[in-house]
Amino acid sequence: MRALAAVGVLACDAPEPLAPRATVAAPTHAHARRASPAGARPTIVLVHGAFADATGWQDVIPILQRAGYPVIAVQNPLTSVGADVASTKRVIDAQPGAVIAVGHSYGGVAISGAAAGNPKVRALVYVAAYAPDAGESVQALNARFPETPLAHAVAPDAAGFVYIDAARYRDVFAGDVPEPRTRVMAVTQKPAAFATLVDPLPVAPAWRTVPAWYVVARDDRTIHPDLERFLARRMQARTTELGTSHLPLASRPHEVAKVILEAAAETAP
Repeated sequence: MRALAAVGVLACDAPEPLAPRATVAAPTHAHARRASPAGARPTIVLVHGAFADATGWQDVIPILQRAGYPVIAVQNPLTSVGADVASTKRVIDAQPGAVIAVGHSYGGVAISGAAAGNPKVRALVYVAAYAPDAGESVQALNARFPETPLAHAVAPDAAGFVYIDAARYRDVFAGDVPEPRTRVMAVTQKPAAFATLVDPLPVAPAWRTVPAWYVVARDDRTIHPDLERFLARRMQARTTELGTSHLPLASRPHEVAKVILEAAAETAP
């Protein structure tokens, strides 16, 4: 537990300058357009974070499908950054054409690595998500800002997998989601290995070359909202703020879907 608390209580660093975008973005998207048949819509690949699984996207998926987009949600093992990046990359690579990659929470780490250098990926959407640079970990990003209540609501099991205390789940993770639903979510949560917090991103992130959108959860008690704003500014993302908990995909699915659809439309050939 002390190790987990340390994720949120390390001394804050001064914000660093905005990262410049690489100039290779245009050819990357040209390749993505050539990979898709004329008129084909990109597949939207949804990636969950820790303490959840792919069913967390259940409110967003029907909205995207009604808009005419193919959708697939990744089931990541949450065992290490390398394993989750590889799992996400496998799903992206399996799609027949262009992709919009969407990550929630720790899922932002997975898309940052899995989409790197991948000509299929047309846009990235981060939903209250981590977006590390090369060599950064979730722990290092959390250390930039004051700890959130999550730091005192988690504990590892004997195998080193981390859970949110079920009694605190709604308070720190999903405060604006109806209580009957969060009671189920609390006891079906998918734990994350401690390695997911401390493993650094091993590659230059996709957000350095791929257009990005970001949804800030203004009332987030899991990731500090100012960290979310910092990440959005650093990647020069088009940013939307919603007055939600850490789970806008559950409490405000239409607004989240609107951002995803905007990313898909604005990066269309």
